Amino acid sequence: MTKTFLKFAGITILALALTNCKDKAKEAETTTAEETAETTAVSTKYLVDAGNSTIMWKGFKPTGTHTGTIAIENGVFTMNDTAIESGSFLIDMGSITVTDIPAEEESNAKLTGHLKSDDFFHVEQYPSSAFEVTAFEMQDGKAMLSGNLKMKDVENNITIPVNVTENGDTVTITSETFTIDRSKWNVKFKSKSFFDDLGDKFINDDIELQISVTAKKA
Repeated sequence: MTKTFLKFAGITILALALTNCKDKAKEAETTTAEETAETTAVSTKYLVDAGNSTIMWKGFKPTGTHTGTIAIENGVFTMNDTAIESGSFLIDMGSITVTDIPAEEESNAKLTGHLKSDDFFHVEQYPSSAFEVTAFEMQDGKAMLSGNLKMKDVENNITIPVNVTENGDTVTITSETFTIDRSKWNVKFKSKSFFDDLGDKFINDDIELQISVTAKKA
């Protein structure tokens, strides 16, 4: 009976892992950092409304997922007609929250603290991450935004699909859901990219993100 139970448990964990992998969004194209885009004289400047801008995240492990948010501290970008021309955004890593566990539960504070520790994002040493625009172009009818994402002491260029909506003096940039591979930014805790002996105790390298930025004409 014990063998049967262990076999069933193993199949269940495998099924959960496969389901999580299947449900994850596509990884953003990731390359080495590139030269940032420059502002031209004909562009229009926008300032990010931090109170109405956020990043939603989702992390994966064999037995389930966790979700949360990260605040965008500030940002500025320019538009040339309907295209994003240049820009930079500062991300407040100390603002990480966990949303799938009730805030009053001890495990919420424990997980939030662990994410901020040097096991993950080492917020004490790296309180901010940054994204700087390097390119904006249409590919197969879809707007693609590229930029250098600096997290901890590593900087990589990512390209993500976005929707840009203008409404009077307000512009909203909303990304499609995408993933990044945390190991490419030296986030090592229980990563199979760095450790070979984790068994089923690993945490997936993929972090799913969805970004929403609202900005007003300067």
